[in-house]
Amino acid sequence: MDLQLSPEIEDMRLRIRDFVEQHILPLENDPAMYDEHENIAEEPLHRLRAKAKAEGLWALQMPKERGGAGLPVVGLAACYEEMNRSIFGPVCFNCAAPDDGNMIVLNKVAREDQKQRWLQPIIDGEVSSAFAMTEPPPGAGSDPSLMLTTAERKGNNWVIHGQKSFITGAGEAEHFIVIARTSDDIRKGLTAFLFHRDQPGWFIKRRIPIMGPEEHGGHCEMVFEGLEIPDENRLMEVGDGLKLTQIRLGTARLTHCMRWLGLSKRALSIAVDYVRERDSFGIKLIDRESVQGLLAEAAMQIEVGRLLTMKAAYMLDSGSFARKEVSMAKVQVADTLHKAVDISLQLCGAQGYSKDTPLEWMYRYARQARLVDGASEVHRMVMARFLIAEGDEYWNWA
Repeated sequence: MDLQLSPEIEDMRLRIRDFVEQHILPLENDPAMYDEHENIAEEPLHRLRAKAKAEGLWALQMPKERGGAGLPVVGLAACYEEMNRSIFGPVCFNCAAPDDGNMIVLNKVAREDQKQRWLQPIIDGEVSSAFAMTEPPPGAGSDPSLMLTTAERKGNNWVIHGQKSFITGAGEAEHFIVIARTSDDIRKGLTAFLFHRDQPGWFIKRRIPIMGPEEHGGHCEMVFEGLEIPDENRLMEVGDGLKLTQIRLGTARLTHCMRWLGLSKRALSIAVDYVRERDSFGIKLIDRESVQGLLAEAAMQIEVGRLLTMKAAYMLDSGSFARKEVSMAKVQVADTLHKAVDISLQLCGAQGYSKDTPLEWMYRYARQARLVDGASEVHRMVMARFLIAEGDEYWNWA
């Protein structure tokens, strides 16, 4: 099994690493570089995006002919990990959620005219986007079959009524994908549509306060009161909404893992730097066996997560949905992120708990990992269903 990266991917990885080291990490120590929601502020973000684009480090997941880098999923795994060595990293390269997942699915399933209108502006960094699927209870969460938002045909238009909740990026997005119910069919009852922020018939009810730092545009509640969408802005066929969701979320879940691994490694590096210099009862903390045990455990779990993520990436590149493998990576890496940050914060003591390092930022951010894009319990259910269906074939080298 060859895990060596191609020369092209390795070159891209190293260039991204250098860019993060030189241009992004230094900003984390300057309070003026943060917006009110604890993410990178608009001015430095625009400046870094322009620089990343000029250096050919832009939209790695998109084809070269559309202005991206054209990397396979395996290449994204290596490069996204490097990006998220900084808490500001991925968005500077146009590789952050939710735009990342939206670009990937639009590039896979949209018609050419839809790509030009709805996808290309996201790739170019002219607009941001959001994916509106999750609903407030009793509507759809991890179970899309509970979808309550409806789309009714009216001539050549579709009229949307309902509510969405925790829609990431909606506060700043201009291009939206919305999933709505078009029939009661269990498998073919949902359909996906595209709409623009300026269209009437919907509004943002509120930006939901959360415990951690927020992505740009926050996490919003949306209300649809008769939004009319032309049929030409329907994505795929009527009834293909669940299929589109599965296509999008497979890769999107894995790109979360890629970024979280980078954040996990950064947290551990902060802890190693601290314990290497910190004296305690006559010796450096790093020379204590108990400290070494904590560092080794976190490092091992990160490496397990990297291997699971790379295997799932390889399978996606091979044309598989890799549902089982993506679920394994999602659970492992979400747990690992929380564990790595928690251990690092513990080893750094009061300094880790303070805002003198980004560890407390990471700690609050890490808790969402076990919830977003499917709670860990849902992914364990997916893995168990494959085990029950496949038996000993669950484990294979194919």
